[in-house]
Amino acid sequence: MLLLDAFEKYIEENELFSHDDKLLLTVSGGVDSMVMMSLVAAAGYRFGVAHCNFQLRGAESDDDEKLVEREALRYGAEFFNKRFDTTGEMARTGESMEMAARRLRYAWFRELCDEHGYTAIAIAHHSNDSIETFFINMLRGTGLRGLTGITTQVGRVVRPMMFATRKDIHDYAIAHRIPFREDSSNKSTKYLRNKVRLGLVPMLKEINPQFTTIMRRNIARLSQAQDFITSAINIVKDEVLEHNGDMHRLKIANIRPTLPRNYVIYEILSSEYGFKGDVVDSLCHAIDAQATGRRFYAREWVAVVDRGDVVIAPITEEDSCETIVERGTVRSYAGGSVLYYEYCNIDFIDSLDQGENVALLDADKLHFPLKVRRWQEGDWFVPFGMSGRKKLSDYLIDKKVSIAEKKRQFVLVSGDDIVWVIGRRLDDRYAITRKTENVLRVVRDTL
Repeated sequence: MLLLDAFEKYIEENELFSHDDKLLLTVSGGVDSMVMMSLVAAAGYRFGVAHCNFQLRGAESDDDEKLVEREALRYGAEFFNKRFDTTGEMARTGESMEMAARRLRYAWFRELCDEHGYTAIAIAHHSNDSIETFFINMLRGTGLRGLTGITTQVGRVVRPMMFATRKDIHDYAIAHRIPFREDSSNKSTKYLRNKVRLGLVPMLKEINPQFTTIMRRNIARLSQAQDFITSAINIVKDEVLEHNGDMHRLKIANIRPTLPRNYVIYEILSSEYGFKGDVVDSLCHAIDAQATGRRFYAREWVAVVDRGDVVIAPITEEDSCETIVERGTVRSYAGGSVLYYEYCNIDFIDSLDQGENVALLDADKLHFPLKVRRWQEGDWFVPFGMSGRKKLSDYLIDKKVSIAEKKRQFVLVSGDDIVWVIGRRLDDRYAITRKTENVLRVVRDTL
């Protein structure tokens, strides 16, 4: 009963919910959520169960659904199930699988709460998930906010298992004969989280067996530091940020000289508008260079340097979203995607077939700076494997690209030449050949 006692204590200390609440448990069929359902039932809380079938693993997904439904009904709980066309949604929006699945499930959870009177949505994340998120965000360069792990409560979403480790949960499931299913994708190192979980974390535990305990303390301290910074930034925002409808002006001169200017700009632009750290670094450099008119992009916002200030506005359909890629750049953004740049010798390329999301370019043929922008009417290129030029509009029609996807199509440009229709096709003139010595490898990933 030790885990149950710790569970109830954690809920009470963090005021996550009470016995007056009606909980919606999100249960996948994995050990974490199945144990959460068992603990919630043992503690006497009222609850219903929501299960998402993303139809990505065939019969495995269907068997997960059957298990969760059977156990929910055994507890006498309301059971809700929804099957999502995740693959179709990814094609429609251009999102990664993780992003599409997250958006779909949380929208559905909110609908269930509104329709059936649930007051809290319980997610079964635990302390190991938070530690893995710390390293994932550190590798992605998200700044201090990303190093605070997973939040215990955000609005109606609560995470009552954050006190427990993966081992605590698994041991409880075995001791109490709680049925659960293993997701086969959890063993694949195709995903960054699994690389951290299966590779990095075990190595760090070998170096220090107290790794998990130490990391939980570190994350707690970082969370407190971020809370302090957020409170301070909220005061600063009132002094430096002006709003006029959809237009927002960040008045740089109003930032007090005693404050770290660039960090204040980063905190405001990242938390309010979703700008990435390296984009903000470039923007600050443009401010110092008095580069009025320079444009910088987040997923949905554009920031423009304007006479020492920064004007932020929603991206319009007419905006080309053009960004500059200087020689030596390691990362840039193209709408909902991120591009990674790696310079290497041809001898280090082990295969020419690296998929549509990888471009191998003859670096010596490129003219810097490169540009990344939306495609435009009148664009043309020489598709890899062909000798003649082709209008990009005709190419997209031939590939049966939907109107929604066309709006999200970006190109990589050298001089006036399109060298890559990003995520689709190289230009034959810039592909590597037997004469190539230096390669620019560009990898597209979704944000």
